[in-house]
Amino acid sequence: MNLDENQRQRVTAWILQGARLSEIQSRLAEEFGLRLTYMEVRLLVDDLKLTPKDPEPPKTVEPPAKPAETKSAAPPAEPPPAAGKVSVSVDQLTRPGAVVSGKVTFSDSQTADWYLDQTGRLGVVPKQQGYKPSAPDVQQFQMALEKEISRMGF
Repeated sequence: MNLDENQRQRVTAWILQGARLSEIQSRLAEEFGLRLTYMEVRLLVDDLKLTPKDPEPPKTVEPPAKPAETKSAAPPAEPPPAAGKVSVSVDQLTRPGAVVSGKVTFSDSQTADWYLDQTGRLGVVPKQQGYKPSAPDVQQFQMALEKEISRMGF
């Protein structure tokens, strides 16, 4: 891995331009006919006392912060469900084919049966066909279910 001064300067320029090690490896093969492994390129860059730049992570644009108090004539769309509105119970007699089963009541008073099968998959069967609980309700259900199951020693 002995490079002459001209080649070292080229590698240094590539690094300063933001080239990654894999790009340097390709350029060494194309421009100088040097076929080096990734590790050899890494050692070469280290010998030259250079550090490849990590690409900058994509910048995320955050939405502007809302003022603390806004006065508007329109009422808020729909208030989020209050915490604790989802309730979970465990059946005394477990559903056939399940390790544990029970019932859940969501914040909108819709109910469903739930069960965990032998492989640990969670099943939820709503009483009203096609019902889907809100995302906050699902999250509260999962947390409440985890508490109940841990109380049982599962």
